[in-house]
Amino acid sequence: MQSVYDIRKLLLKFGTIIYLGDRLADLEMMETELDELFQVNIITKEEYLEAKLILRKEREKTK
Repeated sequence: MQSVYDIRKLLLKFGTIIYLGDRLADLEMMETELDELFQVNIITKEEYLEAKLILRKEREKTK
């Protein structure tokens, strides 16, 4: 996983499409969805941590 697009593809595998029209809101919603997927052991710890890092970096660039 290398980009926000990859995270979107991961979430799409589980039927989650996120588009709120606001980049920061989209990133926060993706983070929330990742938290939930990790809590119920649907995604691995590696996928979770990698995605969180990408989202954090993207949020810093967007602000």
